[in-house]
Amino acid sequence: MNKMVKTIKEAITLSGLKDGMTISFHHHLRNGDMVAVMVLEAIAQLGISDLNVNISSVFDAHMPILQHIRDGVVTGIETDYMGGMVGRAVSEGILEKPVTFRTHGGRASDIIRGASPIDVAFIAAPTADCMGNCTGKEGPSACGSLGYAFADAMYAKKTVVITDHLVDYPLIGGSIGEDYVDYVVCVDKIGEPSGIVSGTTKITKDPVGLVIADYAAKAIDASGLLKDGFSFQTGAGGASLAAAKYLKDIMVRKGIQGSYGLGGITAYMVDMLQAGCFKALYDVQCFDLDAVKSIKTDPRHMEVTASHYAGPGAKSSAVDSLDVVILGATEIDTQFNVNVHTDSNGYIMGGSGGHSDTAAGAKMAMIVAPLSRARLPIVVDQVLCTSTPGATVDVLVTQCGIAVNPLRQDLAERFRQAKLPVVEIHQLKEMAEKLTGVPKKPVHGDRVVANVLYRDGSLLDQIYNIPVFQA
Repeated sequence: MNKMVKTIKEAITLSGLKDGMTISFHHHLRNGDMVAVMVLEAIAQLGISDLNVNISSVFDAHMPILQHIRDGVVTGIETDYMGGMVGRAVSEGILEKPVTFRTHGGRASDIIRGASPIDVAFIAAPTADCMGNCTGKEGPSACGSLGYAFADAMYAKKTVVITDHLVDYPLIGGSIGEDYVDYVVCVDKIGEPSGIVSGTTKITKDPVGLVIADYAAKAIDASGLLKDGFSFQTGAGGASLAAAKYLKDIMVRKGIQGSYGLGGITAYMVDMLQAGCFKALYDVQCFDLDAVKSIKTDPRHMEVTASHYAGPGAKSSAVDSLDVVILGATEIDTQFNVNVHTDSNGYIMGGSGGHSDTAAGAKMAMIVAPLSRARLPIVVDQVLCTSTPGATVDVLVTQCGIAVNPLRQDLAERFRQAKLPVVEIHQLKEMAEKLTGVPKKPVHGDRVVANVLYRDGSLLDQIYNIPVFQA
């Protein structure tokens, strides 16, 4: 017995996919993913339409989805992150239905509890056997962890594994098991592993970014949280990675061994593991090829599901035990609300991902950002979109000082004792506006193009369309 079918079209037909259903994809191949586009093209050729697409993140590689929207094949999108090229079209109103934005933990939770049902899940699997056992750790398109794909595979009515590296049954060391898989398709190529490294995954060399990183590491050191058993997550931005490098130096110098590093894992977190800064890494997504190599060879580097990572409906998740998380921001307001969904003009160019999940769970949620970006201030009176509520954000670190949420006077006092430059967030806003001027408020329409859900499924904010003015 085996579950092999010859083509993606055949698998779609056997799955029973019909007009109006929901299909899902995961994004571990990031900007190198080819599977979503291949599947949508096959669906279009079969004449199936009016589909809702639940995809954990949308990248520029998924640009062909716009034509499928125009043709009526796709009429709805649910996601946790949306890149700028697709985001711009959505902001200008290409979809009649608003996009649903979730967090990474919220997406897994809603799939598991049935609030976001999936009819057919398509799993991009770098290695699989004929029964559907699969992993991302092996094969020519290896991407490492498949953490975001577990809920899709386990709770969809039908699950199709698509691979470009078929091995003999049984696959040893698999991730998703055959007991959740209905069909397996082998294609020539599922993606470009080089596309995993999309966005900033290198330490910044910018002097401003290095000052911010230095302040961030010193603030963590002064927080009282940096001790044996410390747990930590950082993003893949240049300043965040530099902060991790400086933090590693402090931990090595003081002989501190943390319990675990968490999240989307980069080479810099792997370096911290190998240097003895952590006992283990919990990895829901590899951000670069060094992380892919590490998760394959080092048993301390462990794959976790999105629910284990950040699921608010789980009995516990790793973010609940997190000490410190370093996060970025498009803008932050004087109430510490953070926007990572839109740019300063209101165009969709991102999403929460694990941003608000980790901020809610961590003992100290730290935003690192320059005082201004593209001649626009980072600190504003009110963010265009609330991605992460201010009540869960503790610290803003800029090159001109560190602002602490008034709810965390304990941290402010520790930072002052450490001679760190603590300032009020209103002061940072004034400093920025002296450099950039007071920006004009962007123009938006009255049509909702996206609903932003908090990790518990409640409506957190709405994003409105950007009018397309004719010359």
